[in-house]
Amino acid sequence: MKLLHIHKHKFSPQGVAVLAESSISMHKWPEIGYGAFDVFMCGDACFWPAVDVLAAAFETGDVHVR
Repeated sequence: MKLLHIHKHKFSPQGVAVLAESSISMHKWPEIGYGAFDVFMCGDACFWPAVDVLAAAFETGDVHVR
């Protein structure tokens, strides 16, 4: 995936990573230790590498994909 831009709104926690293939957005609730990502891919792009990178970056094995 090719990262084009990261946009973070002034009101936390919303933000969007704009990818050439589509986008990843993060929603977080640090007060309860929870975060969720929306990973949208277009064409032949595969989302599994993004899931693996995010799980490693946030040091979690508790990953649920729907």
